[in-house]
Amino acid sequence: MTLLTDQFFDSFASSIKATEEAETLPPECYTSEEFYRFEKEALFYREWLCVGRDEWLPNAGDYFTTTHANEPIIIARGRKGELNAMSAVCQHRAMLVAEGKGNTRGFICPYHHWSYDLDGKLVGAPAMSKTCDFNKAQHNLPKLKIEVWHGFIFVNFDPEATSLASRLEPLEPVVANYEFENLRGPEPQSHEYAWNWKVQFENNNDGYHASRLHQGLHDFVPSSLASFPEVPRETAGYYRLNGSTHPNAGFNPTEKALFPVFPKLTEEEQNRLLFVNLPPSLSLVVLNDVCIYLIMDARSPGKHGLTFGSLFHPDATKDPLYEHKLKINDDATGEIVAQDLHVDLMVQQGLGSKFAPRGRYSWQEDAQRQFNQWLVDRYWAEWDRQRGPSAPVTKLHA
Repeated sequence: MTLLTDQFFDSFASSIKATEEAETLPPECYTSEEFYRFEKEALFYREWLCVGRDEWLPNAGDYFTTTHANEPIIIARGRKGELNAMSAVCQHRAMLVAEGKGNTRGFICPYHHWSYDLDGKLVGAPAMSKTCDFNKAQHNLPKLKIEVWHGFIFVNFDPEATSLASRLEPLEPVVANYEFENLRGPEPQSHEYAWNWKVQFENNNDGYHASRLHQGLHDFVPSSLASFPEVPRETAGYYRLNGSTHPNAGFNPTEKALFPVFPKLTEEEQNRLLFVNLPPSLSLVVLNDVCIYLIMDARSPGKHGLTFGSLFHPDATKDPLYEHKLKINDDATGEIVAQDLHVDLMVQQGLGSKFAPRGRYSWQEDAQRQFNQWLVDRYWAEWDRQRGPSAPVTKLHA
């Protein structure tokens, strides 16, 4: 019996009401294999997906591989400095032509030695001269759209996708003074976790738990000082703010910034934290001396990959105590993250229960309602596409 019915999608309407009236999405959105396949079409094959940072590829020929929604991807720096995004799947027998990262003149499939240039063009196909009507130009690696936003690389599987920059214009005044494109940091860590990508995204998003789950660890950023500015519905992301009890707060035992404060920040910005959310793949936790980034890669209903890293002002590494301060910050952040990871796993287990609710929200969870709005708009649009133009349009989202 299919989960995907008009009644199921109509039920999402209650998740985008005003926060004091809204309820959470159905638990099946986090646990169903059928719904995960639907999300691929609704979100992952249509939206801009973060894959990493521009500075990870400093030289021509540099490349790294990644995945999104089980699709293997190569990001490569071309000979003229341009960035290329392409499928890693050989167009002969579906072998992956690259894994890991490195520097190369091109990609050679290890199976039958079909070779591709840095932009995915097929340049060599041994012993294919007797194959009827074989045209190398028709067998290039499929290309993806690619854009860089403040140093973060994004790709899109949809060749007709509207540019990311245009869809993020409402966030520009909020992020401008942090100058993300100039920040640098150590190599990030990547792990796989046993819960739905939305559970991870919602936890990153959630100011409500800060004064409760993390009590004693960052009380200087209390849930009561959270705020949730609105952005236009067509924006590719949204943000929340959280005031701090003192300027330039930091996640470490001193509760203050240990690294150079970003120089362009206003007094108002120095007295708050910024949380930028670009679903379905990127969350930023932005303090005044560090930008923590989390890149999410959905892999199944109950599994996702997470790349976790930190960015600092370039002067930070000039401090003789840089490594020492980094360890202090990492240890303190690690304690907070450990609490979050445990909760995320328990939430995923709870969502699989027959007693899993469609719960109600506190005002301090308005970012969850914003996330719901972002999701539901895209879920409804995809459901209407799949039903076809002759199907009656549901009144609740006409």
